[in-house]
Amino acid sequence: MKRVKTYIHGLDDILHGGIPQGHIVLLAGEPGTYKSSLAFNIIYNNVMNDKHVACYITLEQGRESLIQQMSGMNFDIGAVGNNLSIVDLALIRKNLEKLGQQSWMQIFKTYACNLKENIDYSLLVIDSLPVLSLLAEFSNPRIELFHFFEWLREMNITCILISEMASGKEEYSQTGEDFLSDGIILLKMEKVGDVNVQRRIRVVKMRATDHSSDFFTLLFGKAGFTATRVISE
Repeated sequence: MKRVKTYIHGLDDILHGGIPQGHIVLLAGEPGTYKSSLAFNIIYNNVMNDKHVACYITLEQGRESLIQQMSGMNFDIGAVGNNLSIVDLALIRKNLEKLGQQSWMQIFKTYACNLKENIDYSLLVIDSLPVLSLLAEFSNPRIELFHFFEWLREMNITCILISEMASGKEEYSQTGEDFLSDGIILLKMEKVGDVNVQRRIRVVKMRATDHSSDFFTLLFGKAGFTATRVISE
């Protein structure tokens, strides 16, 4: 089975090489757990090292703000050229105003499909799924999200959907995305001792992969992201 590396040192060993190609993976976590940065790390390194073409669609953070943030984490945006497209909500609206009365979800799908035809991306990040659901104004979220996931599968891509979790809560999603997804990667902040807080990562599920379900400490440094044995006080 072909796999897409996460380029998180240690995690690819846990996943026997990475995320199975074609999977839809939910990247869930509390605020401040590196969700956007991890998702960007995955597609950036696959573009740089494995000749993938990728697209990052941000529905919350502006494009320039995201680029500034990722550049601050030593991602060389200029090096990827046109093989990594960063698109924000404002750009989607601007380019598709002529579509008039179509629903927001129809507009989103049209834009994503047109971009696929133009650059043939194989990796897609949507940041974030809760915002997409809010903008789409789903009347029956479970059914409409089911059809959205089926549409993603028909795109023949590997997709990472970022999902925001409330602090202290255990639910990975609100409307069944955890059941629809092929994989779930969980990020959390864990209090260690009286004053320290540690970022941790766990593969909750990954279809077609025999993996550890344990938590690992998530570190970021000059070598990038690393998942190591849990560091306790």
